[in-house]
Amino acid sequence: MTIRIIIVDDEPLARERIRSMLECEKDSQIVAECGNGPDAVAAIRKLAPDLVFLDVQMPGMDGFEVLRSLKGESLPLVIFVTAYDQHAVKAFEVHALDYLLKPFKPARFKETVARARQTLALRHTEAATQNLLQMLARAEPAREYLTRIPVRTGDRIVVVRSSQVEYIEAAGNYAILHVGKESHILRETLTSLEEKLDPRKFLRINRSTIVSLDQIKEFRPLFKGEHAAVLQNGKQFTMTRGLREAQELLKFA
Repeated sequence: MTIRIIIVDDEPLARERIRSMLECEKDSQIVAECGNGPDAVAAIRKLAPDLVFLDVQMPGMDGFEVLRSLKGESLPLVIFVTAYDQHAVKAFEVHALDYLLKPFKPARFKETVARARQTLALRHTEAATQNLLQMLARAEPAREYLTRIPVRTGDRIVVVRSSQVEYIEAAGNYAILHVGKESHILRETLTSLEEKLDPRKFLRINRSTIVSLDQIKEFRPLFKGEHAAVLQNGKQFTMTRGLREAQELLKFA
């Protein structure tokens, strides 16, 4: 992996020293050199380097002002370079990778470049992992949930839209769908039906009841920390599970 670098210092000799030391780092590539803050901001935005050696004290715009100008943007790794150690604490407050105090020795310089290399490799690995997970998520077929529920009634089959269902009750190995003033008996257990319903729209609130989240009007506190779900039609059901999940799905505080 090539490390793309920008050197920022108002002193030509200081830039030359960093440049000469980087010649020993075979994976480094200097993409720009800047002698002032405004040029540094423009170069960082245009070239998107991996690493910036940034002088702290420069006329007009110092190194900290350079970073403030880039606030909110994707920043490279930053190694501050200065002749004054009083800036060290502030440098790490703005999340600088390292702080080189002039005049620094080649061994110290090599150490900080190695640290930058390790940090960039970790970033690259994390980014690659995240990209892979996103690709897998896109490749995974979206699960389809019931939007229509066929219910046999005598010699007829009634198709009930899931969006019309207000709540569902268990009755042994059957489930009763409640749609307005009508009820439909489905030859399926509540647990089996629950797996086929969209969990973003339906919630099982106790052992024998599933409710439509769109139909929930309010939650009322009961005794011993329990709550009741009150539906738009006035029906009230004691909740033995799902309160926190319901609050998150409905974006309650």
